[in-house]
Amino acid sequence: MTEMLSALALAEAVRSGRLSPADIADRCADTIAAREAEIGAFAAIDLDALRQAARAPGLADGRLAGLPVGVKDIIDTADFPTARGSAIYDGHRPASDAAIVRMLAHAGGLIAGKTATTEFAFMNPALTRNPHHAGHTPGGSSAGSAAAVAAGMLPLAIGTQTGGSVIRPASFCGVAGYKASYKLLPTIGVKAFSWSLDTLGLFAARVADLAFAAGAITGRDFDLRDAGQPPRLAFVITARAEQATADAHAALDEAARAAERRGARVLGQILPPEVEAADAAHNIIQSYEVALALADEYDRHRERLSPVLRDYLDAARGVSPEHYDEARRTARRARHAAADAFANFDAVLTFSATGEAPEGLGSTGSPVFNRLWTLLGAPCVNVAGLRGAKGLPVGVQVVGRFGRDKATLNIARFLERAIAAE
Repeated sequence: MTEMLSALALAEAVRSGRLSPADIADRCADTIAAREAEIGAFAAIDLDALRQAARAPGLADGRLAGLPVGVKDIIDTADFPTARGSAIYDGHRPASDAAIVRMLAHAGGLIAGKTATTEFAFMNPALTRNPHHAGHTPGGSSAGSAAAVAAGMLPLAIGTQTGGSVIRPASFCGVAGYKASYKLLPTIGVKAFSWSLDTLGLFAARVADLAFAAGAITGRDFDLRDAGQPPRLAFVITARAEQATADAHAALDEAARAAERRGARVLGQILPPEVEAADAAHNIIQSYEVALALADEYDRHRERLSPVLRDYLDAARGVSPEHYDEARRTARRARHAAADAFANFDAVLTFSATGEAPEGLGSTGSPVFNRLWTLLGAPCVNVAGLRGAKGLPVGVQVVGRFGRDKATLNIARFLERAIAAE
């Protein structure tokens, strides 16, 4: 494996004069040229343009210091085609950038290319392969973003999560992944799948890199400082724990023990029935909304959709407004119940995925341990550093309180350091 690139360390090197944005772009371009044929992380890339853009004057003065960033290919870019993982949009060139792309540019980041996505960010796999083992899935739908960071091609990449499409590929690829609180990062210019669930996120080598990038992009204070008192963590396996493999259970237990040895309080918690009920509500909300979000593609180009998406949309059109409205009420009750249940905790510690990345490229894995937290709108962080029986990465997930993204990242860094100390 090529060593991953620390966004924070590279930015500091640029500011100190030890490196230039051109140096970093050259390094990324060389790694992409060497590994892209094996990994397939990109839907569109122009290495010559990246090298040239990195030599623009004043680039090092931006908050992102001219770092190259990958952008998931359901996010509009004027300078790259946006195919959305679908033949329907092959060669499609948006007239304008998505809001998040403009935010990256204003912060001094370089759009290195479009990272591969599943079709419309659903379940039909992209061609991307896991950098740790090409015969295993990198996850989905932000497959290319996670793989590009894991393979040392880029220090940062943007993804999205509607079910589990940031946390799961981050776990499978062994990188730090952050799904922001709902609406913290704007989804204007992102191809909608479910507007009540779609959330932007980031991939980087470590948690400190995520916090640096989040602060640089948003202009908010994400500076991680030692929190003082070790955190109080709720150890939650959910009612679906039987779907986790022995590797996932072992990783979660090991993470809990590591946190306790550094002073954290870790207490097992059972989710209230009102919260557990929201897991089923996720698919009802997603189904109703995607039937509208992809109505044009379904009506005009149904034969060009993959069978898995076509079948899902066939069923989704049967969800009634009454079922949708009740699911939304269920979600609202769950958010209130979760806030009460975790009032005495700083964050939840739970599974990131069912275990190691599944063998084969026909499936992207299950979002079973992600979709509930996405529905609640909470900030989620995959913490890497553990491995399963086959030697592949197995992450653990820190879920924070809504809007407390900085605090959640701080706790995730605490856990990351605890795991590394073991």
